[in-house]
Amino acid sequence: MFNIEIIEKLLLAVLVGSAVGIERELRSKSAGFRTLILICLGATLFTMLSEAIGTDSPSRIASNIVVGIGFVGAGIIFKSGNRVNGVTTASSVWVTAALGMGIGAGYYLTSIAACILAVVVLFAFSYLEYYIDLVNQVRNYRIVYPYEENNQHKYEDVLKKHGLTIRNRQQVKKGNIIEGSWLVQGRQSKHHSFIDTILHDDAVTEFEF
Repeated sequence: MFNIEIIEKLLLAVLVGSAVGIERELRSKSAGFRTLILICLGATLFTMLSEAIGTDSPSRIASNIVVGIGFVGAGIIFKSGNRVNGVTTASSVWVTAALGMGIGAGYYLTSIAACILAVVVLFAFSYLEYYIDLVNQVRNYRIVYPYEENNQHKYEDVLKKHGLTIRNRQQVKKGNIIEGSWLVQGRQSKHHSFIDTILHDDAVTEFEF
């Protein structure tokens, strides 16, 4: 039966979904403003309908929402080169669905409080993440260069000289060419200094960073 409470829930779902969606839209992510509004609205509707239908176990519909959103989130995550992208956006989709379920179940204050926390994490914590990245950044470097006897580890030595910590390494010799790959950790300034050194090295034939 349609009543004022249903309207309130639907409007609140739109507001909560838009609050989370604005941040993702500003960053031009795949799941943005309208997408997260619809996810929150859909989760709210499913939760309300599970109660209205009056099945023996309404929680089954709620649990299926979680499964369905899991598939949506998995579709957002993708790998580009040596980086995995979309994890934060997928998490935003998951949280937005949870907020919608809370609204549909009548937990208004809990959903609003959780929405505020989610927005704070997305907006404010991104700056904190930036400063952490300045101090501790992990990068993957791939360098291809000619083989020189007794000097096959020259770029590993250059990494250490720039104060970077090597977490993982792999080197392959193909004919007279060495292809090296290093997972490296250190300050952003040290990474930039190392990159500048390699870019000015005429012996390097390929460099991915």
